[in-house]
Amino acid sequence: MNRNLAKGLQVAWGLPEFRSGLRHLIDLDEVSVLLATLSGPEHDRGVERSVLTLLRSGLDAVEVREAVLLLLERDEVRRPLVAAVGPLVDRPGQASAIASAAEDPVVRREVRAVLDSARVRELIWQAIDNQVSHDRLGLIRRAALLFVRHSSVRRLAWALRRHGMLRELRRRP
Repeated sequence: MNRNLAKGLQVAWGLPEFRSGLRHLIDLDEVSVLLATLSGPEHDRGVERSVLTLLRSGLDAVEVREAVLLLLERDEVRRPLVAAVGPLVDRPGQASAIASAAEDPVVRREVRAVLDSARVRELIWQAIDNQVSHDRLGLIRRAALLFVRHSSVRRLAWALRRHGMLRELRRRP
């Protein structure tokens, strides 16, 4: 997992609205420790697996999805978070793409549509599992299924592309 992503999540974790949406579902101290470990220069793959497992089980709960969507959908939460993530990102183009995409209502609407679909979430997690296990063929197959079967994924990808997000993700630091 990217250290910058972990640092951004650590900033989000400090938001009271975000924490209150998750408080009754997960151990907040455990998540804080995991995020702090991930944001450090060295960590083992077991910690990454723990975070992915926690995130996967959490996103299946409506309360957790709503807390995550709160990060994007409410201006008073999204704007400080985007501003905090900007300096944490290694490349200025990536920070600009993140800020631009986060401010686009079409991107926010499509993120909600993707997260609200249990079938899409399952395919995304299968793709993540393939990526973590270095199963390139499985990853490609899952990504293709997402694009072919789910119009919300296609619309989100095109919206992110308009903001330069996909180009910035492909660039190497």
